[in-house]
Amino acid sequence: MTLEVQLAHRFRGFTLDLAFAAPPGVTALFGQSGAGKTTIVNAVAGLLHPDRGRISIDGVILLDTARRVAIPTHRRRIGYVFQEGRLFRHMTVRQNILYGAWFAGQKATDSTRIIDLMGIGALLDRRPGTLSGGEKQRVALARAILSQPRMLLMDEPLSALDAARKAEVLPYLERLRDETRLPILYVSHSVAEVARLATTVVLIDKGRLVRAGPAGEVLSDPAASTALGPQETGAIVVARVVAHADDGLTRLESSAGPLWLPQPAARVGDTLRIRILAQDVMLALDRPQSISALNVVPCVVREVLADAGPSALVQLSAGDDTILARITRRSAVSLALAPGTAVFAIIKAVSVARDAPGRADPYMQA
Repeated sequence: MTLEVQLAHRFRGFTLDLAFAAPPGVTALFGQSGAGKTTIVNAVAGLLHPDRGRISIDGVILLDTARRVAIPTHRRRIGYVFQEGRLFRHMTVRQNILYGAWFAGQKATDSTRIIDLMGIGALLDRRPGTLSGGEKQRVALARAILSQPRMLLMDEPLSALDAARKAEVLPYLERLRDETRLPILYVSHSVAEVARLATTVVLIDKGRLVRAGPAGEVLSDPAASTALGPQETGAIVVARVVAHADDGLTRLESSAGPLWLPQPAARVGDTLRIRILAQDVMLALDRPQSISALNVVPCVVREVLADAGPSALVQLSAGDDTILARITRRSAVSLALAPGTAVFAIIKAVSVARDAPGRADPYMQA
């Protein structure tokens, strides 16, 4: 199912003007606060009528200002999960989630599967006031799914949660992505969330489209580093869990060779997406010996770009994957780095595990 969006809308002091297509999977709208992300999802939901635009899902036109077509919000079959769960406080969890099916005029025939998927079976008789923030968001997700939407919109669904509650909810979002195959438009300004969940990234800055494409390509594009920020620039490597060692480390096999990291919550045979930050990568012309870093990956320089201040950003081919390294320009000159130079990327195992690894989604593996 493909979402196609063309929007132009003017606010006081800000203009949104962009177009993009969102293929199946999770499409993340990423950008800093004020970039226009919420405006886009509100237009898709029908909560905002843009000055000009056209929005369609698999050829079904939801909005076409040129033809004066605007399907009302309640007929768009769009599920919307906000920053806060917005649950009905006077209802139990069971009543809240079944309301989604009732609103859609459907029988809740799939309720047991969705309850299990979101892990809320033990919460059904409780009221929202007794739930944690993470539990509220899982209930809100179940309610939205049971409304049988064409697409799910999620506007910063984890931003109101602390780190522990975010870690609690993220695996459920992965399960939702992988097991329901429900198209999701996901708004976030957290690179870690986007890197873990997104199939496609739409990078937005001040109401304009910077880049759109597969998550791995967009996040590892040096040209996107300005929008991502120097501390968050990095790349995604897809690797398969091969073995768990007795010392608490796990070996993964990537297209460039083995990677070691502290044991993740994954089984042997699982395929994970690992985020490696550019600032955590060192480069050497020769394979180093007698060092503490466990991950030494053979690479070929693809591009060397001057970065902010005295640094340079080096894009590397590592098998079928891409790795980014931020080093000083002095080091780049000293090593005579240029496209085609063979190097070794050195990455500490604890750096690879800075973010909890995410499950590689079926769309990414396809």
